[in-house]
Amino acid sequence: MKLEIITPEQIFFSGEVTSVTLPGTIGLFTVWENHAPLISSLAKGKLSYEIDKNVTELSVDGGFAEISKNVVTVCLELVKT
Repeated sequence: MKLEIITPEQIFFSGEVTSVTLPGTIGLFTVWENHAPLISSLAKGKLSYEIDKNVTELSVDGGFAEISKNVVTVCLELVKT
């Protein structure tokens, strides 16, 4: 599945991932391949994604995510590595 992490200044990340865990406003949720379509607001917390069993974790202050047709698009104001 493809993950795109976008800020107002840049495309922070764009690539193939195994899973994505997002800090939804009502709790953490994980997106896997063939996930149902979804739009969610995001809270302050940790966003993580896995590529070949390597996990990358980022701190986020909120935003929103759209999941559709094996593409996860995450729009954030700011990304902290």
